[in-house]
Amino acid sequence: MKIKFWGVRGSIPCPGPNTQKYGGNTACIEVRFNNNDRYIIIDAGSGIREFGNYLVSHDIKKGPINTDILITHTHWDHIMGFPFFAPIYIPNTKLKIYGPVSFENDTLKDIIGGQLTYRYFPVRHAELSAKIEYIDIKEGQFDLGDGIKLSTTYLNHPVLCLGYRLEFQNKVFCTAYDTEPFKNLFSTDPNDPYYDEIMAQEGEKAARDENNRVDKFLEGSDLLVYDAQYTQEEYEAAKIGWGHTSIEYAIKFSKLSGVKRLALFHHDPMRTDAHLDELTAKYCNPRNTINTEVFFAREGMEIEI
Repeated sequence: MKIKFWGVRGSIPCPGPNTQKYGGNTACIEVRFNNNDRYIIIDAGSGIREFGNYLVSHDIKKGPINTDILITHTHWDHIMGFPFFAPIYIPNTKLKIYGPVSFENDTLKDIIGGQLTYRYFPVRHAELSAKIEYIDIKEGQFDLGDGIKLSTTYLNHPVLCLGYRLEFQNKVFCTAYDTEPFKNLFSTDPNDPYYDEIMAQEGEKAARDENNRVDKFLEGSDLLVYDAQYTQEEYEAAKIGWGHTSIEYAIKFSKLSGVKRLALFHHDPMRTDAHLDELTAKYCNPRNTINTEVFFAREGMEIEI
């Protein structure tokens, strides 16, 4: 598999002179598979616009675009680029868009395609030339054909969010964003008037079981793209419950779980290139990461596994 990052930011695009090195576009990842013409797109953040332009310039020469888009969740920074994805305006394009839905009354088509209304955009979804199929998915295992196996698991975010595990020719590529470690939701302080010993114990067990479930899902990845929006200090100061992970936690998990390469992802929009360089020097020294290669994902970076 060959993985290319077209967008690595979280929350909102942040273009400008201070983000040129790592990039300012929100999440979009391209996954290519050796020995065939298949490719899969993970998320449709603002980075998908440039990727769509690339497809029109290169892949369309081989024939109509026919691919799958995996949406991790429907927060806007992960779907906002879809109306600017050039292939949806080209006849004979075929897309299957997979993703989780948090609200029973709104389908995946309603949420993603709903951006294409005159209220927000000059083109309506009904006017698109592409043939688009929207597929609501949950936790499970799926055969995508051509030897590509997809597994999904729920992560810890304010809306339903899926981690993806792609397996092809004995190689494993995983994503785990937007997410944070599961925590006990019940008070563990005996002096708290709401403290209940049994509930506190059950809460600890539930959090531990959920974290073990996610850990098992990501274990042994050849490449893991993991949420690392905050440092541990930032996380503990004001970001608990926001649905994002600390850099330190992502690295600790990867070292313990046999992850070969860890791409730290979903950079906070306030992170400048200089700041990310400082964090690289602090956290990505091979002497400290042992058998796991750790790096901050950059827009345009390509990795082969």
